[in-house]
Amino acid sequence: MMLLLDSQTVLLSLGIGYIFTFVLVSAYWHEHMKAATVKMFFIAKSAQMLSWYLMILRGEIADFLSISFANSILLAGAALEIIALLRLRGELRPMTKMIYLGFTAVSIAGFHLILLVHNEENIRIAYCSFVFALLLLPAYRLAFGKNHSLLLRLMGCLYLLTLAGTLARGAAALFFDASIPTSFYTSGQYQMIATLALYLITIMENMAFVLLLKERSNQELVRLASYDDLTGALNRRTFAERAGRCLADHAKKGAPLSYLLFDIDWFKNINDTYGHHVGDQVLQDLTSRIRQNLGHDDLFVRYGGDEFGLLLPGKDEAASNALAERVNHALKGTMIAGLPITYTISMGVLTLVPDPYTELETLYTCCDKALYAAKRNGRSGTFRGRLPSRSLQPV
Repeated sequence: MMLLLDSQTVLLSLGIGYIFTFVLVSAYWHEHMKAATVKMFFIAKSAQMLSWYLMILRGEIADFLSISFANSILLAGAALEIIALLRLRGELRPMTKMIYLGFTAVSIAGFHLILLVHNEENIRIAYCSFVFALLLLPAYRLAFGKNHSLLLRLMGCLYLLTLAGTLARGAAALFFDASIPTSFYTSGQYQMIATLALYLITIMENMAFVLLLKERSNQELVRLASYDDLTGALNRRTFAERAGRCLADHAKKGAPLSYLLFDIDWFKNINDTYGHHVGDQVLQDLTSRIRQNLGHDDLFVRYGGDEFGLLLPGKDEAASNALAERVNHALKGTMIAGLPITYTISMGVLTLVPDPYTELETLYTCCDKALYAAKRNGRSGTFRGRLPSRSLQPV
């Protein structure tokens, strides 16, 4: 037994799906409505919802509203939805946005040209379907991008599924319109299948967007809990966790690693002379210059104040000495905020092959002694520490 629905019921069900989205997102993100990405997504869904309800009223209102205006805002809404997604992912470049909006404007103009020159329903369906598919094309970045979460890949697959269905509808309207009715206003098996699929995908996409916002919020909380706000270096707790795993891993492999502890010479004088805002700029300048000399696996921590540490997996004495020299060279002739401020650092260095009993606190204590030995030696220098049974030696 085949269940058939009239076109108005079909379009109404789609409109209900968009209302569900509007209520869902509003309830969850009412405190975040000032965010440009959320606003853009709201506008996109509102435009699409209005489009479906104008289509419901076809025959009762002017064709300009139910066909021309409705399809125009449907395409515009699809464009804004993808732009919101790309913006949420931080993948939206200004040029990409301009091209996208320009393509949407040209596509809407092309649709109106069809209305004037060759106003056939199957041509309109095919044109809008192909344009809609092109608008959804950037969704492949969500499905196949590197380091994307499972949720993001699922969302990308939903958009690609919508894209594939839209292309199929456009091809059917263009080449098989007589045998395969593609209009939502024609009752039949296609209407039921297409409507149900579009309804479910719409709901899933909208819920996925809300979950993606939540995922991004969680990632931001993790970032705030793991990194120092001022310098972007790891905080002490996160560094200790990652360093512990690194020590255990290198103990199993019998591989060397190096640990560096350093601070800024006469940093208190900089704060007292120029103010703490300039001191903050010095810290940011220091971390920026050091980060340029680090490898992907190196761990950089701010312990507090002007004290920092580096854990260098796989680096022996020669490699850690070379890094210390590069860092000292990078700090020569620095200028902060146009002021004649130069600064140097004193550094303690330790290289070892850890064993299963090696603790980070032991490395810190040893390097701390080496650091103060460097300061006693006149500052702006590097001392190499040894394990507690050995004496300190300058590099």
